[in-house]
Amino acid sequence: MTKLQELKKRFMEDPEFREEYARIEEEYALIEALVRARTAAKLTQAELARRLGTTQSAVARLEGGRVSPSFATLRRYAEATGSRLTVDLVRGGG
Repeated sequence: MTKLQELKKRFMEDPEFREEYARIEEEYALIEALVRARTAAKLTQAELARRLGTTQSAVARLEGGRVSPSFATLRRYAEATGSRLTVDLVRGGG
């Protein structure tokens, strides 16, 4: 289990955290996908930032969920990590 998975498991034991997590689950899923892509590519935030032509702090904000990335940014991030961006809309779920 990765450190991120271990941390998530520990936080999910808190009922308030679980409720809030369910409310913004899709945002967390995107953040986890970004971090997974970068770590699978064996890149640090600084190395990825150089590939993107930005700063390490900008990558940290993106991976921390503090910014709402554009589709173009997500595509560039995917390309820089050797990944492919896909989008899926699923009917239902409230």
